[in-house]
Amino acid sequence: AASAPAGQRPKSCILLWMAGGPSHIDTFDPKPEAPADIRGEFQAIETSVPGIRISEHFPRFAKLMQHAAILRGMSTLESDQKLATYHLHTGYQNRAGAVSFPSLGAIVAKELGKRDVALPNFITIGRGPQEALTSGFLGPDQQPLTVNDPIRGLDFIEPAGEAEKFSRQIELLQGFDAAFHARYQNPAGETHHTSINRAVRLMNSQQKEAFNLSKEPESIREMYGPPPAAATRPAPGVKITSGGERPGSFGQGCLMARRLVEAGVPFVEVVMGDGVGWDTHRDNFPRDRALSLECDAAMAALVTDLKSRGLLDSTLVVWMGEFGRTPQCTGGGRNHWSKA
Repeated sequence: AASAPAGQRPKSCILLWMAGGPSHIDTFDPKPEAPADIRGEFQAIETSVPGIRISEHFPRFAKLMQHAAILRGMSTLESDQKLATYHLHTGYQNRAGAVSFPSLGAIVAKELGKRDVALPNFITIGRGPQEALTSGFLGPDQQPLTVNDPIRGLDFIEPAGEAEKFSRQIELLQGFDAAFHARYQNPAGETHHTSINRAVRLMNSQQKEAFNLSKEPESIREMYGPPPAAATRPAPGVKITSGGERPGSFGQGCLMARRLVEAGVPFVEVVMGDGVGWDTHRDNFPRDRALSLECDAAMAALVTDLKSRGLLDSTLVVWMGEFGRTPQCTGGGRNHWSKA
């Protein structure tokens, strides 16, 4: 690290987490020369980088490949979804008993986060894998703030009731806490005190507007894909959902991630595929087609937007899931495949 060349380093990271395990063959590692039962139904298309081909259902991102690097040699030993999700988020296998390891976001929040700002340093958007998103032994101060629905944003962020009444309630709470802290001085108590203060500071800060997507022009919101109210699926006649979230939520989550990074948040994770998601044991091709097209629009918009605002050089965008899918497609689906 000390001998690395000097220069601007990434200041923020946006992790796009594909819950369920996306098929590498049907997304970014196609096998066009393989037998039909392996290469599947999708075609491989050229990208802006000669020699790199990806799935035909990522046409927008194919034009941005000069900004990307594809890691096609990743391999782990975890083929269980929960264990693999934990492994990919922490770098550790969940075999250590009482030791809880911090996730990527918590590590970044600890090492690069700022304590003098109102915004949290680690934010998750969408209903993510909670067991893999904890701060582990780094403590509660590095826990993420979770936004379940980017369309609603933080609808609880406004102080309840009148501002003066809210201030009195906070003063009363701090009075009780002060007496407790004076008698019981310990790290957990300090963390609680810090969390309350930071929450109040965020509620009273203009930086909370970073969570409000209505501040964005309609043209920008549409660029990330149609919002849920107008979203349609690209596979006619097939009932597909990208998980528990509403279609279109992922795109709006990517837009919120851009707003948060622009406001100074060092780590944002956007989850696509709550519920079944990319776990395509059945209906692999129609489901992957729908998921890929929705993801393509959002991810391409995110990279383009970051680039146009001068933020791409200081923001690392990572697209990944817990593992790939089996080369052979049997019964219309692909199974878990930790070797890719």
